[in-house]
Amino acid sequence: MNKIELLAPAGNLEKAKIAILYGADAVYIGGKQFSLRSRASNFSLGEIKELVDFANAHHSHVHVTVNMLPHEDDLDGLEEYLKKLDEIGIHAIIVASPSIMMLAKRLNVSYQVHVSTQHSSTNSKAVSFWKEKGMDRVVLARECQMEQIEEICKKNILPIEVFIHGGMCISYSGRCVLSNHMTLRDANRGGCAQSCRWKYHLIDSNREVSDPHNLFSMSSKDLQAVDFIESFIKMGVASLKIEGRMKSSYYLATVVSSYRRLIDSIYENGYASKDIIEQTKREIAKAENRMTGPGFYKGIPDEKVQLYQDHDETVTQEYVAYVLDYDTDSNFATLQVKNHFVPEGTFEIFGPHIVSTKVYIGSVYDDKDQLVDICNKPMQIVKTKWSGPIEKYAMIRKIR
Repeated sequence: MNKIELLAPAGNLEKAKIAILYGADAVYIGGKQFSLRSRASNFSLGEIKELVDFANAHHSHVHVTVNMLPHEDDLDGLEEYLKKLDEIGIHAIIVASPSIMMLAKRLNVSYQVHVSTQHSSTNSKAVSFWKEKGMDRVVLARECQMEQIEEICKKNILPIEVFIHGGMCISYSGRCVLSNHMTLRDANRGGCAQSCRWKYHLIDSNREVSDPHNLFSMSSKDLQAVDFIESFIKMGVASLKIEGRMKSSYYLATVVSSYRRLIDSIYENGYASKDIIEQTKREIAKAENRMTGPGFYKGIPDEKVQLYQDHDETVTQEYVAYVLDYDTDSNFATLQVKNHFVPEGTFEIFGPHIVSTKVYIGSVYDDKDQLVDICNKPMQIVKTKWSGPIEKYAMIRKIR
């Protein structure tokens, strides 16, 4: 049996490389055309080629989202784009429109065609339909419950992909038109304004029932499925998908590495121990900026899985430095400052091969060898004498 795939999002080339370095078996990205998440930086064809080369060198795959629901004037250049992706050597496209799926198959491309969650596939009959159409994988709707996923997997029709982490849609996934109605930004063409997270005055018969000082919203808590990973592995799910092409490199490194270690531990020991479950949850919480819940995996969500107030995302500032290099002869580490921190204190380092470990950072010097009392210039390059675990691409954060 193939080991389950850990699939991570990436909004630009830097984030994609970080996700791969921190343990993703595959990354999914959007091109400049035909992709949702229009506010993500997204990839030019040249950047997609660079990423494919990088992924191949690290035994990872690249999936490209071609998941918008196109209107007539969105189709120009589609065939050429699909052919170019084939020339570049990507491994799969994730598609919502049946016309694009069938076009890719008619073009006889070498990459796989995966049915997007936008199609809300919730049962084995839908999966069988997509198999008849020649598709290679189905990303199930986020509204599926555990028992339903298990029943679908038992039939072994096509490889199944499920979401395990990230944002949830307040509407049936992919079928919300609030953004279109309120802002003329089409959610299914890459322009979702996330109207569900806005703050509203809730009126009943001309009487306001919302708290005017803490207005109403209808946002869902983010999904966090740490407790269900062992079950997904035993069901035979093919791929575990993290949501968040708009998220930061630090968020991706934290979440991807946490799930990576959990998955590897389950395969090594045959089960998920209580210790690894709790450790994974603690690690992920260090990068979370919204409250989380189980989505639909414990049944139909009740009010406890919604955020009717206090839903705003909080900006985490724990991530303070990125390891650019380390000189084993001098024991000096070269760091890039990410957020304000004061040297001469205890911090935490984690990396592609380093589990979170406390470290002491002493005196810090700038590129002119001048002592730096406060590191408060983002992107500044500094160096410091280092003792403890360290590796290139590691990240340093404050201890909460």
